[in-house]
Amino acid sequence: MAGTSGKSGGAVAGGIHPLVDALAERIRSCWQGMPDLVPLAIDPELEAISGSLDGEALFIRNELRQCRGLRKLHLETARLGAGLQILHCVLFPDPHYDLPVFGADIVAGPAGVSAAIVDLSPVTGSLPEAIEQALSRRQRRVYQQERDLPAWGSIFSPHVRFIRPVDAAEEQAFIAEVAEVLDVLTAAIRRCEAQASDDPATVARWKGQLRYCKQQKQNDKTRRVLEKAFNPAWADRYIEELLFDDPPAL
Repeated sequence: MAGTSGKSGGAVAGGIHPLVDALAERIRSCWQGMPDLVPLAIDPELEAISGSLDGEALFIRNELRQCRGLRKLHLETARLGAGLQILHCVLFPDPHYDLPVFGADIVAGPAGVSAAIVDLSPVTGSLPEAIEQALSRRQRRVYQQERDLPAWGSIFSPHVRFIRPVDAAEEQAFIAEVAEVLDVLTAAIRRCEAQASDDPATVARWKGQLRYCKQQKQNDKTRRVLEKAFNPAWADRYIEELLFDDPPAL
């Protein structure tokens, strides 16, 4: 979890950063357009979590859904005291469908937003052709501060955007970009047909999603914060069962 630097226009001292709140609402709105959307069961112990880190209160909220083509839609919002705020959203495809993983994250604090990322990440070598074409047709937004991907970032697509928005206008542009990416994914879900469990393409996508989850688990910053706020065993459970759970066996 990165620290903050640079002040973006929407920061509100002591309150929920408007980008975190606005993006969460936009994501929930986009979910409503996905086919056969239903709630996904979540352990009450993991739905609303309270802890303490360095003497400050830590609160985490998790929301889970499921729809045709996606085995899990996960939105996590977290707040540490009046400082660090995080939005983490991952949509995991059902390997029977030729779909990528959607991911979006925000890290914000009193000084503004230090990181904002969105991507449709391929689970095999490349994105499905229709999704690649749809993403390529979009006009590329210009942000003043592009960020370098982490060392484990080989899972991302060439269309990944990893930025530090410098003002409210860039924050709104990022929200619009996330909505565009979700629209591309929703259109792909509606077109997509399931393939058999023993189809080589399904097996390849299942293995690819295992790799994606393994790479994400290498983000030691997340693990260190959870271990410090709770304990190592709880952190392992949270990461393995909720954040980046492996796809079920075919």
